[in-house]
Formats: sequence, structure tokens, C-alpha cells
Amino acid sequence: MLEAIFYSLSGFFMKLSDDSYDQEDNKTLAIIFGVICGLTIGYLVVTSADAAYIFLGIFIGTLLSKKIDGIHHIITALVFLSIALIFGIPSMGIGTLVICALAAYIDEIGNDNTAISKRSKFFGLFFKYRFTLKLVILVLSLFGLIQIFHPNFKIIGIEFMQYYTIIYFILFELFYEIAGLKFDAVYNRLSRLSRVLGLIN
Repeated sequence: MLEAIFYSLSGFFMKLSDDSYDQEDNKTLAIIFGVICGLTIGYLVVTSADAAYIFLGIFIGTLLSKKIDGIHHIITALVFLSIALIFGIPSMGIGTLVICALAAYIDEIGNDNTAISKRSKFFGLFFKYRFTLKLVILVLSLFGLIQIFHPNFKIIGIEFMQYYTIIYFILFELFYEIAGLKFDAVYNRLSRLSRVLGLIN
């Protein structure tokens, strides 16, 4: 249950951080949201191997695709990586991490790629919502479910995910989208609050 909450919070604050930076050019607020996001992701990666695969994979994929292009991204990464280094991460299989990183890399290359969206509406939407990593997590979760009933079901070099991990990741994505829909309302309220605090100071 706690994992579900932290996945949801991670997605929510990640989107608030992105939109604060991209839409409002408010670096201070983007960094604040980024720190909160980094803390929630940090908790996940030190308590769950599946979360470590996902978020380290996303970090590697975005790094290789040169999509870490704002101070808020850097701060978020530094926070969760620092937590991982201090507290350690669960035992992981390199094969699964490589697969997740490759999926994240493909998603980032395809996302906002006008050449792809012009050629195919399907792939335009596919990469807009970064479905490559979602499909990988779905497959690994299904394989994990199969392994519960058939313990000898294995793929050499690949560690499967828990069957419920896909549900957690959907929550992450769902709250990411919710934050995008509610961003203007949240931002306006925080802006009013900051002005009040400024008057007090």
C-alpha cells in the first residue's frame, strides 16, 4: 500500500516539476517539486528492486538520450541517487536493468519526435505516452505472475518483476497526467501563497 502511495506521489510531483520549469519558467518551484519527487523515488528504489529497475532505467535512458536538460532534472536525480548510495538498493539483475534502460531510451528518442508523429499517428501517440517502458514492465510483471505458479519458468540473465508492479507504474503515470491537468490550479494557488509570504517578509 505504501509503495502505491509513493509511486503516485512520484508521478504527481515529477509532472509539477516539469511544468513549473517548461510552462512557467519558475526554476525555484521546479526544484522544490523536484526535490520532493527525488525523495519519493529515493524511498522506492531502496525498498523495491522493481522500482530500482524502473527509475534507474529511466535515469539511464534519459541520460543517454540527452533529455536531462534542466536544473530540476539534475536536482531530482541527485536526490534519489544520493539516497540510493547512502541506504543501498536491493539485489538486482543487470539484464533486467538493461532492458528497462533501453526501453526508456527508445521512449525518449520517440517522444516529441515530429518525424515519427508525421509518419504515423499511432507511433506518435505511442511515444507521446512512452508505451515502450510500460509494455516492458507489463511483460516482466506477467512473467513474474507465471513464475508464481510455475517456479521453473525462467529466462537466463533476466529477473522478473512482481505481478503488481505494473499496477504501481500505472498509478505513477496516472498521477503524472492528473498533475498536468491540475497544474494551472495548483500553480496559481502556490503563486498567491508565495505573494502573501512575500508581503509578510
